[in-house]
Amino acid sequence: MATIVETLRLAGPALGAIGAVLLFIEFFQLPSYFRYDTDFESYSVDISPEDAREYTWLGRIGALLLALGFALQFLAQFLSL
Repeated sequence: MATIVETLRLAGPALGAIGAVLLFIEFFQLPSYFRYDTDFESYSVDISPEDAREYTWLGRIGALLLALGFALQFLAQFLSL
């Protein structure tokens, strides 16, 4: 039983770290509806409701992995009692 608990205790932070990196990348992406004009050094926003999307799959998977990491840590703590 101790090996399962230790495996869960190590897998939780590993999955959480991968998920956090994916979320970090998600937050610093430039959305497709922003355009940067190098001639004028300015941004323009060309958006329609059909084109706007709030999150990419990268961020969704990152959030899921982060939540799974916390759940595994909770489960390992619960099993070690």
